[in-house]
Amino acid sequence: MQNFNVPPVEGVAGGGTSYGWVHQDREGPSQLTSGEIDPTKVQSTELLHVWCMPSTANVGQQEVPRPLEPVALLAARNERESIQIALRPKVSWSANSGSGIAGAVQIRSTDLCSSSGDRLVVGKSLTLRRVVSILGVPDALVPLDVPVSRINLRPGETTAIWVSVTVPYDQPPGQYEGQIIVTAVKPDADRSAMSYLPKDEKYRLYKELKSCLDVVEPRDDKPLEEAVEGAKSAASSLKQVLLLPTFQECRDDNTSGDEMDEDNIINTSISIRFGVTVWDFTLPLTPSLPAVFGVSETVIEDRFCLQHGSQSWYDALDQHFEWLLQYRISPFFCRWGESMRVLAYTCPWPADHPKADSYYSDPRLAAYAIPYLPILSCTDTAKDSLRREVEVLKSKPHWKKAYFYLWDEPVNLEQYDMIRSMSSEIRAYAPDARVLTTYYTGPSGAELAANNFEAFVKVPGILRPHTQIFCTSEWVLGSREDIVKDIVGELQPENGEEWWTYVCLGPTDPHPNWHLGMRGTQHRAVMWRVWKEGGTGFLYWGANCYEKATIPSAEISFRRGLPPGDGVLFYPGEVFSSSNEPVASVRLERILNGLQDIEYLKLYSSKHGKEAALSLMERRGVYLGPERYTLDHGPIDLMRADIYQACNFEARILFA
Repeated sequence: MQNFNVPPVEGVAGGGTSYGWVHQDREGPSQLTSGEIDPTKVQSTELLHVWCMPSTANVGQQEVPRPLEPVALLAARNERESIQIALRPKVSWSANSGSGIAGAVQIRSTDLCSSSGDRLVVGKSLTLRRVVSILGVPDALVPLDVPVSRINLRPGETTAIWVSVTVPYDQPPGQYEGQIIVTAVKPDADRSAMSYLPKDEKYRLYKELKSCLDVVEPRDDKPLEEAVEGAKSAASSLKQVLLLPTFQECRDDNTSGDEMDEDNIINTSISIRFGVTVWDFTLPLTPSLPAVFGVSETVIEDRFCLQHGSQSWYDALDQHFEWLLQYRISPFFCRWGESMRVLAYTCPWPADHPKADSYYSDPRLAAYAIPYLPILSCTDTAKDSLRREVEVLKSKPHWKKAYFYLWDEPVNLEQYDMIRSMSSEIRAYAPDARVLTTYYTGPSGAELAANNFEAFVKVPGILRPHTQIFCTSEWVLGSREDIVKDIVGELQPENGEEWWTYVCLGPTDPHPNWHLGMRGTQHRAVMWRVWKEGGTGFLYWGANCYEKATIPSAEISFRRGLPPGDGVLFYPGEVFSSSNEPVASVRLERILNGLQDIEYLKLYSSKHGKEAALSLMERRGVYLGPERYTLDHGPIDLMRADIYQACNFEARILFA
């Protein structure tokens, strides 16, 4: 049984938009009344509602049931598509009415199989995660066991399960079908009983188990004989703990609570038909649009108590790097200095280290940041390492993916001068190096224009040739898409200059952003906006920038002064369970969906042109502007199907 006690999260949910769809209950109330109901003798449809919702729905605790329909997903190879299964009890069937649990359900998943015998395997291609609310908003995706898991349901609350299908790069196309079977079962009485032990009994058990742990705790200076005796002593103590009255019921019941009679499962369960159409084209391994996301090294060091430069520190960064690549994100680690100076780097190892080449050469990485200063030392006297880094990387095929991120949002001439100075040093070693600068205003004190906004448009002329990637805030643009032409008109693409965008703090509702509480389509629309406006890259300042903590399982606190969710796209796994793997947010999954949409639109444009792709988005009502985009999921699937049908043959050539 998997339960989640979510710690409080500071902040106030923002956005003010709907969490999903509200429909009347068409199935009618259950004829049963709450009490001691044996779920093995009653149809599960009498005990709970089960229905499906799209990945863009924010399924809140008060979501009202809808009719259950079969799941039919459409996906290319190397693509992830998701759906949600919503569960809501009609009555309580828990024997312990005071436990706050209405009952439990078992969720069983099968492989998805094609008529030719190919499979999308449970646990690899098919995964299940429970949607856990943060500040009352469904956001954290906590992994569930597969193929069989059990969860508790609470009275009067809707619970959502996030089901993802990740199609391998070499998966044969075709129709794949399987089932997800939901069955009401008896709650795990043993675990419930343990949760409600009196405090003195809990303390007694804690002391007994702690003493066992102290005995067997490894120590380098402990002789082998002493370690063996300690293990024997601990085993004896544990046997005494298991003989306590608390565990009497466990000793009397030799059956497994996780196993049910197969006939009972078939007869009483709710079966969801699950189909996936795998299209015969493949999304490219290397994302077409570089999406570079920051990961704070200091947050990792503080929370996991890691010494900078230790082996555990390298392991933690390696884990975060590898984990984020699955989201078509090119991560960079960052450390902030004075006046928004930033040390950004994608790989913690020096360029001549064997591990570095595996980082930079990874085909899933679209762009990588090179540190201006040594990662393990930020002293100016150590800057001679910059020349060595650049000389090594320049000789590699992946050099075209490299960039330097030196300063975040400069606001005055002094900071602009610092960027020029650092860039000049880099370009002395590598004239073709790319420097990225983020900005939302022109420099104060400069006689550039009548106001700061007009000065904002003139920034490329100030920073040329010391910046090649001009990364502007979407917040400044607001709803004025005409300004984009003015910005792009200032650039010199023939000299390798690019225009990227970013979101941070703003823009706010109703514009696309990734704040907690915004609509699902609002999250996904961030990348639609990038595509329409013609940006060639995207930057996000921080994906793990919650408040400081010194233990992995500490409660998550969003940073004060920022909209809830800003700078936090995933959570430490230890907050929810014993796992140390990061827990994705719903918003991170929608970012992936948006980046996948860009691949579809790029494919369509390759045949019909950019204007035709924009026309398709508007015709289907997917995205017309930062205040005009679909609030429902249907138009998204229609647009994707249009693109596949129009580009079927070209797809095989371009992406196979």
